This record gives sequence, structure tokens and C-alpha cells, in this order.
Amino acid sequence: MSAAQEPDYDIVIAGGGMIGTTLSLALAPLKLKIAVVEAVARGDAMQPSFDDRSTALSRSTQRAFAAMGLWSDIAAAATPVRSIHVSERGRFGFSHIRAGEQGVEALGYVVINRVLGQVLQKAVADSGEIEWICPGKIVSASFSDDRATVVLNSPAGDRELDCRLLVAADGANSQVRGMMGIGASRCDYRQHAVIGNLQPDLPHECRAFERFTRQGPLAILPVADDRVAFVWILPPAVAGQMQCVPDQEFVTDLQDAFGLRLGKFSKVGSRSVYPLSLTRAHGLYVRRGVLVGNAAHGLHPVAAQGFNLGVRDIAALCDCIADACAACESTADPGALQVLEAYAEWRKADQSKLVQFTDKLVRLFGDRRPPVKILRNLGMLGFDLVPGVRRAFATHTMGLAGRLPRLSRGVPLS
Repeated sequence: MSAAQEPDYDIVIAGGGMIGTTLSLALAPLKLKIAVVEAVARGDAMQPSFDDRSTALSRSTQRAFAAMGLWSDIAAAATPVRSIHVSERGRFGFSHIRAGEQGVEALGYVVINRVLGQVLQKAVADSGEIEWICPGKIVSASFSDDRATVVLNSPAGDRELDCRLLVAADGANSQVRGMMGIGASRCDYRQHAVIGNLQPDLPHECRAFERFTRQGPLAILPVADDRVAFVWILPPAVAGQMQCVPDQEFVTDLQDAFGLRLGKFSKVGSRSVYPLSLTRAHGLYVRRGVLVGNAAHGLHPVAAQGFNLGVRDIAALCDCIADACAACESTADPGALQVLEAYAEWRKADQSKLVQFTDKLVRLFGDRRPPVKILRNLGMLGFDLVPGVRRAFATHTMGLAGRLPRLSRGVPLS
């Protein structure tokens, strides 16, 4: 293809999971020609993006979905989080964050990935603006001044696609990131997450719990039908055992770690186990290529912020592209260098702060030395007692700190 010819697409998004699909829908109002390339069909046993796990949506993520016109459908199956209780097993310190104190109806919302996926996929089908290439896999990519060119492998055979911007949204182990020549550091936490849901004896009353146990953090999140989702972080060998033990034995062990704040647990659902690590890309863009979501930063789930950080990536990238389209409507170039530079500069502080916060939280509560335990408990008491600390923390966890792009403020792109 000669340089004078127009590319096949304005934007090609590698990865059709929650982040890639959300990005395509966020960009749709800009009337750009967009393709999403996803290797694994939704519903396939190998597709983890839209399974029965739960995702906590921050206030800024809720606002973004509202601005995209999707929130009413998501809200029908979402459970609000109106308070968060943080404690450490066997220690005296604990902390509370309440939505009413922050002047909001909810600190966030919890939704089953499968349900969120249904809403997003229906919106893609209804938009008419997004080409969905699935199954399809990008096997190589090259970059020039005016376009990115990818080789796409699909059941129909290999073919070449050109675009003005290639977006890597294909997860923490992103292959497209490597094709861009962007390296990444990886820290293995030597922990696995055991994930599932169960029935508490008492109503959850829209309360979430973060319980730091001897073996690792245990998060309990409110979900629909007055059930709760759990994310229990354990050493790999223990996690493997917990996946296989009989239901009643598992419930007994989890109950012992959590306590009786929700009464007795029962009716545990299927359990899944995932290894945990911190992945951080060494850059966010190259000429005609950019990273979003876990391709840029794969976080530990202890603070339930990974997806929300990715949505803020999406919102900032959309703002930068929308501004470029508004400035040069007839010659809009979403992959122009100044667009990508502006995005990277915007996202640098938020990504760095949240990566460091999550990593330090994991390490702090994993330290079993007695002096550190005492400091942790004093810190949690101070968190509740020192004026302004809870508000500042809540503002960050709701995704409302710093400079916010339009979607994160609930403002539509057009």
C-alpha cells in the first residue's frame, strides 16, 4: 500500500476484553473507523474477561459509563458499596469509610463481569460504528510516520490492516506491547487469588470488607441477591489446596479468617485461582502505538483498582483524541505524536501513584514483624481519627483525585 492511500481504519484495538470493548464504545461518538481484534470468543472456556468474577467500579468509572449512555443497563445488575470496613485479623486497629460522609450515594459499585460483558457487547452490536474481528490475532506489527500496519491471523487466513493508531489493550502479558518494542518489568508476588461467591447469614447491607489475615488479604464485596463475592489472597500452595477442598471445609476456613460480621457463610459457588504479579510497562507509547489498561499496568487486586485505572486511561486517551478531532476535523489524526505525548503526560502521575500505593499496601500487610504490626494498627486508628485523611483516601479510591477527563466527570465526548 502506498503512503498516499488512506489506512483501512483510524484505530485498531488489540484486545476485546472489558478494557478494549469499553475503549471502542467510548470512541464511537467521534465517528472514527474502529476495529477491535480479539483472539478468543466471549463464552469460550479460554476467555477470562467476561466470566463470573466480580469487578468493583469506582465513582469515576460509573460516571464514565453514564456519559457513554450505558450506566442504566449496568446499574440494573450492580450493587452499590455504601461503606468499607478495613481490619487486620487479631489486631485492634480498624477503619471505616462511609458514602454518606463523602457526600455520595455510593463509594462504588460491584458488578459480575459476565453481566457487564453482556451490556458492553450489546452496545457494540447496536452501535454500527465498530467492526468486531473475532476470532483474530495480531501476529506482527510495524510502524511508520503515518500509520501502523498489522498482520492479522484469522480462520479466513492472514491479511494486512493499516491504521492511524494501534492500541494495545490485550492485558498484562500483552503481545502487542512487545511488538511495539515497549518492555515491561514484572514482580511476582508469590501469591494466588482464590475467587468466588457465597451466601452470608446476615444481609450485607451494601458493605464491603477488606480483612488482612495471616496468610494474605481477604476482600468481601456485596453482590446481587444478597450474596457476597470474595477475593482471598493466599500463598500458591495453600490457594491450590483451597481450590480443591470440599465446600464445607473451604467455608469453615474462610469463616475463620473473616469472622462473623456477616454471620455464618454457606452455599459457596465455584472457585477459581489466579496468580498475582505487578506488571509495569517502561513506556506508554511509540510512534502510532499506545498502551491502555493492564498492558500498561497490571496491579495486585488488594485495592480493587485495576479496571478503574484502565478506564481512566481510556477517558484520558479519548479526551486527547477528541481534542485533536475538534481542532482538525477534516484531517483528524488520532495517532499523531502530540496526541500520544499528551496522553502519556496526563496518565503518568495517576498510574505511578496507584501502582506504588497498591504495591506498598501488599508489602506492608505482608510484613509479620511485631513493630510493623503495631505501626499498622496505629496507622488504621489514625486513619479514622486524623481529620481529612479518610476524605483524601476516599477521593483517590473513587477515582476523583487530580485532573479528570470528561468521561470521568460524567461529561459525554459529544
